[in-house]
Amino acid sequence: MGQEASTLNIPPRKVVKTLAVGQEVEGLVKRVTEFGAFIDIGVGRDGLVHVSEMGTGRVAKASDVVQEGDKVRVWIKELDRDKNRISLSMIEPGTLTLRELDEGMIVPGTVTRLERYGAFVDIGVGRDGMLHVKEMGHGYVEKPEDVVKVGDSLQVQIVGIDRRRGRVDLSIKELLPKPPEAPALAVAAVQPHAAAEPVIAEEAFVSPFELAFQQAREGDGDSERSEKRRERRKKVRTWDYEEDDEDGIISRTIAHHRKSKGM
Repeated sequence: MGQEASTLNIPPRKVVKTLAVGQEVEGLVKRVTEFGAFIDIGVGRDGLVHVSEMGTGRVAKASDVVQEGDKVRVWIKELDRDKNRISLSMIEPGTLTLRELDEGMIVPGTVTRLERYGAFVDIGVGRDGMLHVKEMGHGYVEKPEDVVKVGDSLQVQIVGIDRRRGRVDLSIKELLPKPPEAPALAVAAVQPHAAAEPVIAEEAFVSPFELAFQQAREGDGDSERSEKRRERRKKVRTWDYEEDDEDGIISRTIAHHRKSKGM
């Protein structure tokens, strides 16, 4: 009682100096406005709870949460020592809020509801996040209940935030072990067989005209070879004649003449 009386006797300009950020106090709602509520915390200076500090989710109107005369538990959020102002919050320090979420963050959650297209997960910001079925695994997932069930506690990753609509998209796909990749050797083993297949050359088509022309050229070649052989034989015979003496030539001439006459 003595401590309370001493607090109330503190001059208004020095009230803020007796408080600390994060301190928990109890108060009485004195006045409710569109932007928040003024709370008497017993220090001779009312503190303000802004509508954004009345819950972890989106609050449309302060009157949806408190009414004049309500007793509430609040925490000191900010102190303006120069202007002797006290900002209060109805959110316990350390509690994650929608405003503090960022894409890529990993937070704990609890599955609260299953739908055909996914699961809703309470991540402690006053608004359940949506875990779509396509974000439940690396492969195809047919039904959410194949992966999670109501009441499951799990780690989820923030992949999308719409603060205006209070929507949070979640995923667990990147937090799961990735499936093993197919070994590269299996592909390489097939390639040598493919390379070893015999290559069949296409046989060139020869028209009847071309075939006759080739045969004619071959025939000409045979004729030329025959003519060369005859020329060589003539040369040999001519050489032989030149080597013979005159008597031999006369004898062969007479013999040839007699043979032709039948003698």
